[in-house]
Amino acid sequence: MFSSRSHKSELTKTALTLALGLGLAASAVAQSGERFPGIGRAATPKEVAAWDIDVRPDFKGLPAGSGSVNKGQDVWESRCSSCHGVFGESNEVFSPLVGGTSAEDVKAGVVANLKRADYPSRTTLMKLPTLSTLWDYINRAMPWNAPKSLTADEVYAVTAYMLNLGGIVAADFTLSDKNIAEVQQRMPNRKGTTTSHAMWPGKGMGGVAVDTKAQACMKDCAVEAKVGSILPDFARNAHGDLSGQNRLIGHQRGADTSKPERVAAMQLGTSANARTSLPTAEKSSAATVPAAAPAALSGAGATRAALQKNGCVGCHSQDRRTIGPSWVEIAGKHGGRAEYLSNKIKTGSAGAWGPIPMPPQTLADAERLKIAEWLAGGAKP
Repeated sequence: MFSSRSHKSELTKTALTLALGLGLAASAVAQSGERFPGIGRAATPKEVAAWDIDVRPDFKGLPAGSGSVNKGQDVWESRCSSCHGVFGESNEVFSPLVGGTSAEDVKAGVVANLKRADYPSRTTLMKLPTLSTLWDYINRAMPWNAPKSLTADEVYAVTAYMLNLGGIVAADFTLSDKNIAEVQQRMPNRKGTTTSHAMWPGKGMGGVAVDTKAQACMKDCAVEAKVGSILPDFARNAHGDLSGQNRLIGHQRGADTSKPERVAAMQLGTSANARTSLPTAEKSSAATVPAAAPAALSGAGATRAALQKNGCVGCHSQDRRTIGPSWVEIAGKHGGRAEYLSNKIKTGSAGAWGPIPMPPQTLADAERLKIAEWLAGGAKP
């Protein structure tokens, strides 16, 4: 046991040592003029240029280029339609991009359907005020499985195709950095934004007081709302599967009432018209895939790294269906078929596990074969 006095002495020594260290660090910073001396380096002009690709609302930063609606349709169908639908109507996962706008909106600059409380959805072209935002997002983030892989001309073309789907440009139109500012004046919601929101101060921000002076009263607080009605299990299927009857626009769906609530929740992301039985919590995935000795850590670890690196885990998991089938489901159906699975990864797949397609994957041959062999061998964790 140590005494209180010795303990205080040790604390004093520790404090002095820490203060000395901080003083030396502060001195080094003052002498070098650096905030974090000896840490990191300045980015090279080439590195900065690789990230400096943003496009402003006045189109500064936009690269030279052009693309026609026809070319955009070709790129769209090969790189975009698997997630967003052939006509931008989307599928069960992603929100719709096109729809809800009219020729009158193009003239007025304000989308009338945005003011309707009974309108079922808000598509991208309904909400978007600036065309630069659309171009910039496609350029930096699309396609989902290979962002920044489109050329500038392809981005112009895809943007032109979307604008044509929305009735903003004609079918024979070619979008370019020379005429994009003119097209901006036809965006359906170009006048639909406002600066009168009191979110920050400054000239041009609507001239209203900033809302930062609110005070919590902490009295007469609203009582937490309680659900007054539920849909009991015996009545869930009284009118069939509601998710199959709610197809207004895009990905919005009602509950799958053809199954109990717990089972329906497990099957989120599958088709309302092509439901398949998924393993429940009571059913082990081992019932589908025969048990085997664990794979060598290095082999399984390398495969897991490849799955993570290439974004496969965004749609698939080990033993639970998410957007796509689980690894054990694929292994149970295609055990021993490594070449078949490798080809499916390369060319993409649609319809085998529901309506949500998997786009072609641009993996290296060695990585693709490694993943295919792992699946064909049972997808062992």
